[in-house]
Amino acid sequence: QVHLVESGGGLVQPGGSLRLSCAASRTIFSINTMAWYRQAPGKQRELVAVITPGGSTNYADSVKGRFTISRDNAKLVYLEMNSLKPEDTAVYYCFAQYGAGYWGQGTQVTVSS
Repeated sequence: QVHLVESGGGLVQPGGSLRLSCAASRTIFSINTMAWYRQAPGKQRELVAVITPGGSTNYADSVKGRFTISRDNAKLVYLEMNSLKPEDTAVYYCFAQYGAGYWGQGTQVTVSS
């Protein structure tokens, strides 16, 4: 099993930045893939960014050039979000593929003036 805890969400003005963190209960290098998803009110959950154990990354078209997924040590994954837009408002979830898929509890990001 993998336990995931997100943090770093909050309220930010358009054009601002936030950094989300995801702390995993086991070393992420043993996890197949880690990713960030988001779900806005009334919409389906969507993939935002992915990072593999080898460090390869991939992004949704809507966030390319603005968001960066990275890992700092063996158990932390980050999502750096810049040039935030109101349409980025959502609950952001950390996901880990380790046999089964595991989700964190989510952290709210609100982009509003």
